[in-house]
Amino acid sequence: CRPGVLCLSTRILTTQVHFRSFPTKNNRRMRQINNEIESILRGLIGKRMQAMQGESTNDDLLGLLLESNKTDMNENGQSIPGMSIEEVIEECKLFYFAGMETTSILLTWTMVVLSMHPEWQDRAREEVLGLFGKHKLDYEGLNRLKTVTMILYEVLRLYPPASAFTRQTYKEIEIGGVTYPPGVIFEMSVLHIHHDKDIWGDDVHQFRPDRFAEGISKASKEPGAFFPFGWGPRICIGQNFALLEAKMALCMILRRFEFELAPSYTHAPHTVMMLRPMHGAQIKLQATSS
Repeated sequence: CRPGVLCLSTRILTTQVHFRSFPTKNNRRMRQINNEIESILRGLIGKRMQAMQGESTNDDLLGLLLESNKTDMNENGQSIPGMSIEEVIEECKLFYFAGMETTSILLTWTMVVLSMHPEWQDRAREEVLGLFGKHKLDYEGLNRLKTVTMILYEVLRLYPPASAFTRQTYKEIEIGGVTYPPGVIFEMSVLHIHHDKDIWGDDVHQFRPDRFAEGISKASKEPGAFFPFGWGPRICIGQNFALLEAKMALCMILRRFEFELAPSYTHAPHTVMMLRPMHGAQIKLQATSS
C-alpha cells in the first residue's frame, strides 16, 4: 500500500463462479424466502395499482414508487420509461431490510455492549436525563447528545450491521494498477477494516467510545476507515435518519430502564446477511427508580 492510502480488504468474485449460484441448502432456502417475499410484494403492488386507477395515492413510499412507474415525458417531448415492477419490488425490499433490520441490530448490539460496560451506560443515562429530564425528546436535543453519539459510533465500528459491501464493475476499469473487465464483483470487508490494529491502534478490539470524542475523522489514523453506512456517491441515503432513530430509541430505553446481560447470554457475533448475535441477546431490564 502507498503511504497515506487506505488499503481496503477486498475479495474479488466473478459473476461466473459467484457462490450464491451454487445449489447449497442455504442458497435454496434463500431463494425460497426471496420468492415468498416477492410474491407478497406483487400482491400488495397489484392491489395498490388497482386503487390508483381511480385516484392518485402517492402519500407513502409504495405510492411514490408506483407513480414513478408511469411513463413520463422529458423537456423535448420524448417518452421516458418509468421504473419497472421488478425495480419497484427491489426498492421495497431494500427500504424494508436496509431501513429496519440495520437499526434494530444496531440497538441490539448497543444494549449488549452497554450491559457489558455499565459505566458507559450510566454516563449515557446521565447525559440523557441532563438534557431532557422527563420532557419530550426533541430534534435539537438529540443533536446535542455527545456521549450517546460516541457510543453508537463505537458500536457501529465493532459490530457494523452490514459487515461487507459489494460493488460490481459495469465497464473495464483500472484499480490499483490492475485492470478488471465488466461484471467483476468486489466485496469490501467493513468488519476487517474496523478491526485493523494498524488503523485503530492496539486497543482496536476494546470498547472505547471516547476515540470518537473529536469526531469521526480523528478517531483513527485513516480518515476514511469508518464507513458502516458505505462510502462515496452511493453512501446510505438513510444514515442520518437511522442514527436519529437509534438515538431516540436508546434515549427512551435509558430513561426508563437499567439493563444487564442475562446469565444465558453467549457472545457470538455471526453474519447471516447482517452481523447479529448468533444465539440472540438475552438482557434483563429493570425499571429505573426515577
